[in-house]
Amino acid sequence: MKSNIHRYILALFLAVNCSCSKYLDIIPDNIATIEHAFAMRETAERYLFTCYAYMPFQSSIANTPGFSAGDEFWFHNDYQPQGWNIARGFQGVVSPYLNYWQGAAGGKDLYEGLRACNVFLENIMNVPDMADYEKRRWASEALFLKAYYHFYLVRMYGPIPIKRENLPVDADDELVKVKREPVDDVFTYIVELLEEAEDGLPDEIASEISELGRITKPISLSLKAEVLLTWASPLFNGNTDYANFKDKDGTLLFNQTYNPELWERALAASKEAVALCESLGYKLYEYNQSSLLHNVSDEIYTQMSIRNSVTERFNKEIIWGNTNSTSSAIQVQATPRGLDPGKLDNGGVAGNLAVPIKIAELFYTKNGVPISEDKDWNYNNRFGIRKATATDRYYIEEGYTTSALHFDREPRFYASLGFDGGKWYGQNRFNDEDTWTVYAKKGQAASTIVQHSHNATGYWPKKLVNYQNSIETGNTYTVENYPWPVMRLANLYLMLAEAENEVNGAGEAVYKYLDLIRTRSGLPGVVESWATHSKLPDKPTTQAGLREIIHQERLIELALEGQRFWDLRRWKKAVQELNKPITGWDLAQRTAEGYFRQKTLFTQTFNLRDYFWPVSEAELLANKNTVQNPGW
Repeated sequence: MKSNIHRYILALFLAVNCSCSKYLDIIPDNIATIEHAFAMRETAERYLFTCYAYMPFQSSIANTPGFSAGDEFWFHNDYQPQGWNIARGFQGVVSPYLNYWQGAAGGKDLYEGLRACNVFLENIMNVPDMADYEKRRWASEALFLKAYYHFYLVRMYGPIPIKRENLPVDADDELVKVKREPVDDVFTYIVELLEEAEDGLPDEIASEISELGRITKPISLSLKAEVLLTWASPLFNGNTDYANFKDKDGTLLFNQTYNPELWERALAASKEAVALCESLGYKLYEYNQSSLLHNVSDEIYTQMSIRNSVTERFNKEIIWGNTNSTSSAIQVQATPRGLDPGKLDNGGVAGNLAVPIKIAELFYTKNGVPISEDKDWNYNNRFGIRKATATDRYYIEEGYTTSALHFDREPRFYASLGFDGGKWYGQNRFNDEDTWTVYAKKGQAASTIVQHSHNATGYWPKKLVNYQNSIETGNTYTVENYPWPVMRLANLYLMLAEAENEVNGAGEAVYKYLDLIRTRSGLPGVVESWATHSKLPDKPTTQAGLREIIHQERLIELALEGQRFWDLRRWKKAVQELNKPITGWDLAQRTAEGYFRQKTLFTQTFNLRDYFWPVSEAELLANKNTVQNPGW
């Protein structure tokens, strides 16, 4: 465990007494307080934890855009997380939702976080009772946090003001009225920060007791790979949609020429991160059942390898897990009410986190190709119904009639989703011949029993639920918490495959990393699957075809983890995907024939302006040098 435990971020909740004025935060008149904060090692470390405290809560349904502001989850009117207003087209300039620029409407003030990091960097070298190597390490952590906060902002807003250093308290108004800087300058600065941080960060944590959760070099290298991949992607690399987006002085804020060198840098960074992680023992997770009384079938074994790659604490696949963003709340919302039919309430289980049908359609068939491409899978009858047989029993209750969409799908489909008639391993039942079944039609245990706690589509994100959570006597539900997996090795492998394809095209160097993930998922290699089962057998052999495969592989492997939201944007696919209707099953029906009818819940609209958040009206009024994003 010692080699892995360093990957997880401390729960760093400290009171932050910082003032903010003049559009972006500047140093307040509290010099005595700052001097005290850096008078000794102990107080300096507390200030470092303050810098960590601005980390966005990546597992928060309400505050993380990837969960509520896109199309991967849907909700109902009695459960409305903050970000859902963005998904439904209610974003606006007066009081923008999830405002991470100013810290409002569900967003943290990341500029205040950057101010704290700058204060720390300005003072850490003055602490008297610390060795120089430790000062450099702590400074590297603050540099990493500066890079991450800028990255979070640039993905949301595009061109942003760069917070290189804090302004003095006597700065005149014109100096304080900062401008937004071109996206290339922002990304260049983020990469520079990460590269400056690298040498000071340790490969591993030396002391679990005193340093559990601090940033390490594998985390930093992985983030650099993600930053460069994002910069190289169509949203930021030669995006001609923003040909007229300029600041008040006429400076163009988006480059208009595609730069292939950015993909080359992303490839090099991905290779460097993978090499370091593998040398330190990171590897794709495989289920270890030796500690349990019951051995499981191959089907359940594969499912548990997929589920536990996210939910098992301290597993070797997770490069960066954040205990500042723990999973207990999201698990309560992801678990069906009435999983145990005798306990309709399951004590504290809510089940409000619903997955639209289009996400269920995204997963491959059992042959490892898209359902619309598999020549042996009846795509046109996917919304029909079918009765499960003994061969389906580890996935669907034998003899139960459910949707044809649920049959002959890849293991990640069954590991990721709960549905009417679907089996749910764990939760006190570890004999895979006697697992829970979800019963979701009207009047059944997991149906809409109460308005404030129900699933809107008929699909639950099983992947996010720890299988060792327990349904107990007394109608209670005990949750096994886990740190949120911000970066898994599977994600890093997929980044490397994507960059390799963009630089060198289709080939073995790309297939290698795709097939590592597919093998863990119980699927044949990508070339074999397409050649044998797809209507488009040559698809993996071309750069364009393999690009499409890589995109879908990412959307499947990282499904329900909040990554889809950002990937659709950087690929410039959101304007297609987020203009499709959100659908679910007809939950008010008692029969399979009635229930398994696709019902439109909402028709999303996504325009060019929606790729980036609006800057708040108050900010624009206060700072005449700040321009609004196009369309707002």
